[in-house]
Amino acid sequence: MRYYLTAGEASGDLHGSNLIRALLAEDPEAEFRFRGGDLMAAAAGIPPVAHYREGAVMGPSDILAKAGSLLGSLNRCKQDIADWKPDAVILIDYPGFNLRLARFCHARGIRVFYYIAPKTWASRARRNEDLRKYVDHLFIVFPFEVPYFTKAGVPFIYKGNPLVDAIDAHSFERPCDERYLAVLPGSRAGEIKRTMPVCMEVADELGLQVLVAGAPSASAQDYERWTAGRANVKVLFGRTYDILKYADAAVINSGTASLEAALIGTPQVVCWSSSALTWWYAKHLLRVGKHIPYISLGNLCLGREAFRELLQADFNKANVLQELRRLLSDGAYRTRMQEDYRQIRETLGGSGASREVARSMINEIKSNIV
Repeated sequence: MRYYLTAGEASGDLHGSNLIRALLAEDPEAEFRFRGGDLMAAAAGIPPVAHYREGAVMGPSDILAKAGSLLGSLNRCKQDIADWKPDAVILIDYPGFNLRLARFCHARGIRVFYYIAPKTWASRARRNEDLRKYVDHLFIVFPFEVPYFTKAGVPFIYKGNPLVDAIDAHSFERPCDERYLAVLPGSRAGEIKRTMPVCMEVADELGLQVLVAGAPSASAQDYERWTAGRANVKVLFGRTYDILKYADAAVINSGTASLEAALIGTPQVVCWSSSALTWWYAKHLLRVGKHIPYISLGNLCLGREAFRELLQADFNKANVLQELRRLLSDGAYRTRMQEDYRQIRETLGGSGASREVARSMINEIKSNIV
């Protein structure tokens, strides 16, 4: 059968790659086309029709700046789907783009699966109506989404979280011999630009070896302005799980990486800052701190704070240093965090999520073939 997948950022590329492998395991004759990244390309054995780098955005300011290129990419994707005629289109997160594709595909009788639900529990609940109207099956991956989508009246399938399998399957290898601090500054250019300066000031103060996990969509040159002249700082690509596994502690720019760190067991502090417009959006529309108590997936899964979140003005050298020194020296604090991590993992269910999702998708397609 033919599967067309679309992902718009690094986390979607990761989930898409695991799903492609699972689909191939269940359907060895599967054919793929996709808008995604290098991980999906490696899993499918073919290049993407478009790379997610061309549309990676963070907040309304980025969306406004890249509106023209995003529209062009969307139109090319629509045409490619219409020409290729897949048995199903699998949309991975990235709702601003993918919900438009859902409407397009639904109108043409193409089966639509949505994998990694839009975060309508945070904002834009009106998108639930689009999910009901244009998506054949929604596959969610977080336990706190179960009561939310049930109450919202959006049918869903929950098979657990694919990160559990991705981490369990990884063969860890220590990235360096020294003790070190891990820095994960995010995957988007804006995140890197806002996170790296503070993290490098912290590195200078602590005097530790620092390993920066380079984003798949970035290059070494994207970090040079902050790493140049700092012999204790190295940027490594394709080693994120290894970097997290053996780090004494990690500074993480929210996102999927904070949940990965929790599953791996890395003591962490989450740090996030953005443009003034994006922060206003987060405070007043996402209602971060009120309706949404946390921005980190691990804390949301647990329902309370397992690790600190330093947001916007609170993300500064003094606060990061204070939290890192506590992580590095307070054994009881680290032990409590590890217990919280164990509970986070329990909320995500057992192994085999990607394979179960693949089976559900294949069975649904077969059940509708005349």
